[in-house]
Amino acid sequence: MAAIALPLLAGFSNLQAQGPTAEPRRPKLVMLIAIDQFRYDYLPRFRAEYTGGLARLLDRGATFVSAYLEHYPTATAVGHSTMMSGATPALSGIVGNEWYDRATGKAVTSVSDESVQLLGAAGTGSSPRRLLVSTIGDELKRSGSVNSRVIGLSLKDRAAILPSGHMANAAYWFDHATGNFVSSTFYFPRLPFWVEAFNSRHEAAKFAGKVWLPAGAGRTERRIPSEPGAKLNNALYASPLGNDLLVSFAEQAIEAEQLGMRGTTDLLTVSFSSNDAVGHDFGPDSPEVHAVALGVDRSIGRLFAFLDRKVGLDNILIILTADHAVSPSPEVLEAQKMPGGRVQGDFYAPIQQALEQRYGPGKWLESTAGGAPYLNYRLIAEKKLDLDEVTRTASLAMVSAPHVARVYPRQQLITARGPADIVDARVMRSFCAGRSGDLAVVLEPYWLRGGKSGTTHGTPYNYDSHIPLIFMGHGIRPGRYYSSAALNDLAPTVAAMLDVEIPSGSVGRVLNEIIDPARLAAQP
Repeated sequence: MAAIALPLLAGFSNLQAQGPTAEPRRPKLVMLIAIDQFRYDYLPRFRAEYTGGLARLLDRGATFVSAYLEHYPTATAVGHSTMMSGATPALSGIVGNEWYDRATGKAVTSVSDESVQLLGAAGTGSSPRRLLVSTIGDELKRSGSVNSRVIGLSLKDRAAILPSGHMANAAYWFDHATGNFVSSTFYFPRLPFWVEAFNSRHEAAKFAGKVWLPAGAGRTERRIPSEPGAKLNNALYASPLGNDLLVSFAEQAIEAEQLGMRGTTDLLTVSFSSNDAVGHDFGPDSPEVHAVALGVDRSIGRLFAFLDRKVGLDNILIILTADHAVSPSPEVLEAQKMPGGRVQGDFYAPIQQALEQRYGPGKWLESTAGGAPYLNYRLIAEKKLDLDEVTRTASLAMVSAPHVARVYPRQQLITARGPADIVDARVMRSFCAGRSGDLAVVLEPYWLRGGKSGTTHGTPYNYDSHIPLIFMGHGIRPGRYYSSAALNDLAPTVAAMLDVEIPSGSVGRVLNEIIDPARLAAQP
């Protein structure tokens, strides 16, 4: 597949040898914490109310205040695939949560895999096979640390699978129908005993009837349904209590797998999905998002306390980040006299109309999976038309659509011609030939496609791209850092600290300003 090579930041930085402290000592455990749809500004906005894990990270970690996603779309799968690979979508192949697969003629997700089965529930399983690059976990194992255990956990399949990589020992996620944590036969033929034991306790049902946001001061009470089943499981997922459930499972995983307790370096990725569900439903300025932000602070604090007892936090390298941020809801922006709104109707109708008018009748769009238009190549070939000419016609049609800011035809994305600013660069480095659509269409800032309430993300603008990035623990020099950073810098930085190969598609830099050679080499 063709790929675009665009450096995010100038060059790589390297940890310099400094006498007797130059030999790095690997931590007992590397733990990635991802919070789905967590804007950077939630850190300063709610700082005075944080008392748990986020407070500890801000007090004792190395915090980058100017860390951004350098890709498009800003979506869950793309963000999670970037964290531990350092790759852009052009290289990783993860161009969205889903896309249209021309070979099979159907939409696929970033982790869908019909060759494997789900374990713990009925149905087809998932795997990392669509990820085209390696991760930190893969490189750790390939470095000779064959006994290292790599495990990914989340309520979402893609958020558990993509950061942990191809060689992971396991990835586990939440099944809404059963309330179980599940995996797939990609990893093993049956679930480990400890997972089956956890599922047998029906932990999700124990949240029945619990209130997670009390009524008052203009707030509506938010409560988990009383009856166990799919309705309860869905509501739990979309509440701060879903993060509590994930921590309970993470504690069992750490204990059962003895992570960080076996004389080698293990890797654990934990992605908190409930913040994303709450954020979509209510928007970043709601009391519900305030509640879930304070809730994840408590959840992470509980996880830290458990790890401190079992492993010792000084023996752990911890990284906290997010897969994307989110736009304010258009209704809130309108009340604040800000621009923005919702584009309703058939968004891509101008393409169909323009191509019919110029080239004749036919189904000109084969799919719009993942929000991107895929032209009908068979029809174009039957009519003996030039694909680039048809794409340009489609682009001109979309440029004239209401509230469209920019349109990028495939020929421009393939050749990466003419990046004028950061928005252009983010879009162009995210085109993967064979997977991406034929056009990338970017709306004006703060405009969303469809819906009547709530909000979403996905744009290359800063409000969707500004994320937290905090390193804490083994080898880290604490403080606030104002230098520019990208999510792509996470993987090469961890690789340098572990003294393993940088993942195959990484395009970031080593954040050497946060690495303390003396702390990195010191014995606990």
